[in-house]
Amino acid sequence: MTVSFSSAPDPSRGPRWRVGVGAAVVLVLAALVVTVVVSALSTAGGAGTIAVTSPPSSGASDAVAGGPDGAPSGGVEAAGGVLFVHVHGAVVSPGLYELPAGSRVVDVVAAAGGFGDGADQAGVNLARPVVDGEQLRVPAVGEPAAEAAEGGGAGGAAEPASGGAATGDAVDLNLADDAALQSLPGVGPATAGAILDWREENGVFRSVDDLLGVPGIGEKTLERLRPLVTV
Repeated sequence: MTVSFSSAPDPSRGPRWRVGVGAAVVLVLAALVVTVVVSALSTAGGAGTIAVTSPPSSGASDAVAGGPDGAPSGGVEAAGGVLFVHVHGAVVSPGLYELPAGSRVVDVVAAAGGFGDGADQAGVNLARPVVDGEQLRVPAVGEPAAEAAEGGGAGGAAEPASGGAATGDAVDLNLADDAALQSLPGVGPATAGAILDWREENGVFRSVDDLLGVPGIGEKTLERLRPLVTV
């Protein structure tokens, strides 16, 4: 009698194959879900973007710490779009102020806290542009109004001095004192002192062009002063 032996089929093969196919389907579905979620989040994020703009800057800046003694030399060409103006007289807070280039007397007065008690507001030309290194005096009622630095009407220049630019006479660089030099537009206490120091060290000014040797005076300042000074 012949006996045939045959290997019985492995009952685990079918179920294992079916489990493998099911896992693959689950992974594919999971990947699709992740893709859809990421796309939705990206779209929502883009729709919620808001553009932010900077607010406009103030027209007048705060006072410079330390006052006039810590200020740059008057008459130096304005750097970085700023200028320095020394304001005194009938204002709330006299002092040295840094303002944007192109500022006017009204900006200087505002930076100094406004007109003080007894200020002669009619004696100040608020529309006049100011220059770097300028000394601005706001007169009180009854005081003479300061002359304009560049023919712009009353108010907003260095204080007038005898024989100075405010009187219409050319300032003699070899004879002018500190007050006469400060009557020139754009010449503050520091620049006037530098001119006097240069004169003391070098004797006399032989020409107006010698002003270029004074610290704090550049080509633009020289051209502004040229018609107002003599030697």
